Amino acid sequence: MITEKKRIFANYYHSDILTMSCILHIETSTDVCSVAVSNGGECVFNREDHDGPNHGVKLGVFVDEALSFCDEAALTVDAVAVSCGPGSYTGLRIGVSMAKGICYGRNIPLIAVPTLELMCVPVLLEHDAMESDALLCPMIDARRMEVYAGIYDRALQTVRPVGADIVTADTYREMLDSHPVYFFGGGAAKCMDTIGHTNARLIENIKPLARWMFPLAEKRMAAGKTEDTAYFVPFYLKDFVAKESKKLI
Repeated sequence: MITEKKRIFANYYHSDILTMSCILHIETSTDVCSVAVSNGGECVFNREDHDGPNHGVKLGVFVDEALSFCDEAALTVDAVAVSCGPGSYTGLRIGVSMAKGICYGRNIPLIAVPTLELMCVPVLLEHDAMESDALLCPMIDARRMEVYAGIYDRALQTVRPVGADIVTADTYREMLDSHPVYFFGGGAAKCMDTIGHTNARLIENIKPLARWMFPLAEKRMAAGKTEDTAYFVPFYLKDFVAKESKKLI
């Protein structure tokens, strides 16, 4: 059965009601590790660990539990969706490697879900009082006053592409002067005083989670937007820089 929330999201996204596939979802772009299964437009399985980063320990356990659930419920997994970044370099590598392994082993397609778009899903579904011209700015913390951010309208159309922003009072001023902008995600709270604009709004406790992936994954699957499993790499945005250990050997 198609849920009312899914209908609402489909309207936001200017999409027909999406597919009825069974999809395994993997999200490891931040400190949270989460795995979910959707079937017929419903999230039917969900596991989350918020005490991380523990991806190397938790992800395999969660995936095993998800696949066992599918076997017990006689569900055939049609695809694997993975949050593809930006985010933690190590987290993204772990998640994408796991997703690729499952796709190879089961000969099923790989779907890449942009992490910042994913973070917009719970905002669109659970904050109905936003102004019609509101813009959404999901943020992932990238240390100090830097964030990975993009700007979208309420139909999830890109207003400004994803970038690594060093936040100042002027970074988002052009949008803020003409629209209310809702900032959310792990990097948002630290930026609000610096942004300092009357049109800036903060939504707290928004994280990229596997249980929110299915509307975006299903839309991509319905449109045939799957990845080449052999050559797909996450969207790291910035090159990995190894830090020198402070421990003496």
